[in-house]
Amino acid sequence: MTIRIENISKFYGKQKAIDQLSIELHSGELVGFLGPNGAGKSTLMKIITGYLAADEGTIAINGEIVSPDNHRIRQQVGYLPEHNPLYTDLYIKEYLQLTAGMYGLKNKKQQAERVIEMTGLGPEQHKKIGALSKGYRQRVGLAQALIHDPAILILDEPTTGLDPNQLEDIRSLIKAISREKTVLFSTHIMQEVEAICNRVIIINKGKLIADNPVENLKSGKLFSAQQVLVEFAETVQPTLISSALNLKQIDPVSGKSFVVHASGEEDIRPALFRFAVEKGLTILTLQEQQTSLENIFHKLTRN
Repeated sequence: MTIRIENISKFYGKQKAIDQLSIELHSGELVGFLGPNGAGKSTLMKIITGYLAADEGTIAINGEIVSPDNHRIRQQVGYLPEHNPLYTDLYIKEYLQLTAGMYGLKNKKQQAERVIEMTGLGPEQHKKIGALSKGYRQRVGLAQALIHDPAILILDEPTTGLDPNQLEDIRSLIKAISREKTVLFSTHIMQEVEAICNRVIIINKGKLIADNPVENLKSGKLFSAQQVLVEFAETVQPTLISSALNLKQIDPVSGKSFVVHASGEEDIRPALFRFAVEKGLTILTLQEQQTSLENIFHKLTRN
């Protein structure tokens, strides 16, 4: 199931929440959606679900335009909003059967039982929602988003407020779901994206600033720079290395080891090896370094 977002803009009065945003998402992708608070993430998610209408541009799911009144295409989307709205006076089964009825599903009881098992709600299924912990309430939110077996799942901050055990459970569930669905979820937890996502989209002030596989971002290729840790058996002057290889930057770790920053797309490691041979040096370590997604996020959104 393909989502094609083309030149989407959304205004709140004079404020432009989304600014000419274009993205394409494909079936089987688990995409982390990042951005500072106020970047426009929740607004775009609401437009994808048909909850809000865009002021400019279009969103199409398998070629069919999404709009608030296109109920048929909206049934292809499951949505868990940031502030999970639940009927706290209802029992879990009761609430899920009610949700199944809203989608016009047959066998409401069986559908509720299916998502209860899928989301691990079994031990708590006889409780009222108001008596549940934060983690189990999030599971109920996921269950209602999945009750109609949508091809697309939109999750806005699904793990906010969860403890480490609950986090692990929800992450595993989202990853398993993504094998058969297109999943877009926003989060401020960078480790979460690194752990389960295969693609990262970052927006800032309503504009797209990065759309890359996770490994590409972490490798530093987004900034046309490679970072390599090199350790020699002998003491070496950093100026000797930087002048010989025309390096962008070199950071001494000790007198024998350095982190070198190379511009361009060519791998600097063969050149470091040749330099060592020419100078009669012995290399003990030659390892490409990866930066954290958190550092990448800061660089992109603060500049």
